[in-house]
Amino acid sequence: MDRFLPAIVYALLALAAIGLGGGAIHLKRRLEQSERDRRRAADELNRRLSELFSLQELSYILSGSLQLDRIVEQVVRYAMRFLDAQGALVALAPDGDGGTEPRPLAVTAAEGTLASLAGRAISPNDPGLVARSLGRERLELVRSASGEPTPLAEGIVAESAAAVPLRAHGVVVGTLVIANPRDGAFAPEDIRLLSTVATHAAIVIANARFFEMVRHAKEQWETAFDALSGGIAVVDDAGQVRRANRALASLLGVPIPAVIGCDLADALLEGSPALLELLAAARRGDRAQPLVLRSATLGRAIRVNAARIPTPAQDQSVVVLVEDVTDQHAMEAQLIQSEKLAAVGQLVSGVAHELNNPLTSIAGLSEFLLEQKELGSKDRGHLRVIHEQADRAGRIVRNLLTFARKGTSERVAVDVNDVIERTLLLMSYDFQLKDIAIDKDLAPVPPVLGDRHALQQVVINLLTNAAQAVSENPPERPRRILLRSWADDRVRLRVADSGPGIPDDVLPHLFTPFFTTKEPGQGTGLGLSITYSIVEAHGGRIVVDRPTEGGAAFLVDLPVAPADPPRHDTPEPAEGAGGAGGAAVTPIKRSILLVDDDPAVRRVVKALFGREGHMVEVARNPQHALDLVRTRSYDLILADREARAHDQSFVEQLVESHPELKERVLVATGAGAPAGSGTLRYVRKPFNLRDLREEAARVWAAAALS
Repeated sequence: MDRFLPAIVYALLALAAIGLGGGAIHLKRRLEQSERDRRRAADELNRRLSELFSLQELSYILSGSLQLDRIVEQVVRYAMRFLDAQGALVALAPDGDGGTEPRPLAVTAAEGTLASLAGRAISPNDPGLVARSLGRERLELVRSASGEPTPLAEGIVAESAAAVPLRAHGVVVGTLVIANPRDGAFAPEDIRLLSTVATHAAIVIANARFFEMVRHAKEQWETAFDALSGGIAVVDDAGQVRRANRALASLLGVPIPAVIGCDLADALLEGSPALLELLAAARRGDRAQPLVLRSATLGRAIRVNAARIPTPAQDQSVVVLVEDVTDQHAMEAQLIQSEKLAAVGQLVSGVAHELNNPLTSIAGLSEFLLEQKELGSKDRGHLRVIHEQADRAGRIVRNLLTFARKGTSERVAVDVNDVIERTLLLMSYDFQLKDIAIDKDLAPVPPVLGDRHALQQVVINLLTNAAQAVSENPPERPRRILLRSWADDRVRLRVADSGPGIPDDVLPHLFTPFFTTKEPGQGTGLGLSITYSIVEAHGGRIVVDRPTEGGAAFLVDLPVAPADPPRHDTPEPAEGAGGAGGAAVTPIKRSILLVDDDPAVRRVVKALFGREGHMVEVARNPQHALDLVRTRSYDLILADREARAHDQSFVEQLVESHPELKERVLVATGAGAPAGSGTLRYVRKPFNLRDLREEAARVWAAAALS
């Protein structure tokens, strides 16, 4: 037994040695595995740290800008670098609602092998990866097993590619595409990194788009805010302007920075209580009526309206609209004045017709009696006064009709001095009431070619302007208007007054429409502008002068009428036609039809022509006259212009039904021959016997020539 003991010990030792060796080997293997795991973990940690630093760098770059173009360029550049890819692009979906038709994608940035796609529009129906990925929910990897390249867009292919939709706030804003990564394939960590980059980029791109939309909307709002013709101000609860547009600054006459911070009520209406109440009502949310007041500070009439801005309760800012309605008020006043003048014109026309008939009989019969040789000198003097006063009344009626006349203008030879005399006669009573002296120096002048009524309006406007100026004179200063006419190469008229004169600041605006220095309701500011237009339309000029002795003077010059100005062809009375100036060798008896409903006018016409041997037949009414001309022949048809049959002018019906009688018609009118009257002949009421004889003789002379 003892003999085997050493062997047993040796065996045990051998077994122990074998066990220790196997344990050492196992321990070594475990240590080696642990080292490999440590290295792998370290590599993973380093890679993750690298990714983290890269993402941090990208976040820093993207957060530094809100420019969409710069953002997508950085996303493409960093994605290529992170994945060590050969190409990358970002294609953005169209912004906003495109309607029913799908709109193309826009490649806003592309690098590397995909650079040729930069700026290209890709149809949403394109079969390539770029368009297809926009409708996918997740990242899509494409690698052809057969080795054939994968189409990304029309004409562009790649061996391997990944596309991830850029989704932010539940909306796809575009897609990020990476082509041909390192080693030709995408590792799981590459896919994870690409998804992280895409998520971050989508949020930044969406924010950039939102910022661009807000900026664009702000620019549009500011453009519209400044483009409005009405003044707009945002006023805080203290009444101070926080924002204003150009129109308000222009109205106040200061630059926009000077408006900010000023008290709006003081700037507009010197703290008007009415404006303060309007602002208070707007802050309370009440619906107040617009305020229309005249601003003494601005010298303008303004309309102010205010409304509260929907903001938190502690902010009581209001938006105030300020409109300059000065011109509008002037136009409304002018419209009212025009309506008044139209009503006056209708009244004058009716009254003139009623006055002209009795004046015709008074003037005609008094002239008829003056032709009687058996009258005594005393009676003849009385009759002459009657005739002169009737003639004067007739001129007054004609001037009223001239003033109220409306119609198309007719250019004829006009005597400017006659226009002045008629206008002075029309305005003489007003001058007497205002104690205004009229000094006139009218030299003989050639006629001008123009519209008599428009030229009379020029004289009326200048005299009215002068009368208003001298009416402001103090008692010690005379009220005088001086009229002078003369001619050289042109016909000239000067109207001067002894008024206070024209200030320097008013002179440049004197002929500007609606410009007036008078108080509201005292003038429309159109008189001189209308005068300027009329003179200019006649080929003339009007200038203003400030004489050294004070007052103001207006000088009008007009071209002289040509040697043969337009006129109605009127044959001269033939000898023996019954003219007043010629001795009829063999008087011809004429048949005359008279159409006038006034008995006094009938009496005058019958007395005149009956004494000369003519036969005068009086129609009972216009319809009777139409019946008579169908059955009888007349050498002269003398008809009142106002005569009507069945609501139509008798003269028009007569000429229409019997055009051959047109040359035998003589129309009696209180308003003169209208424009475009053609070959019809007119005699003005109240007519004197000489005019009536001459016009009748011209009718008969024309009939003889035809």
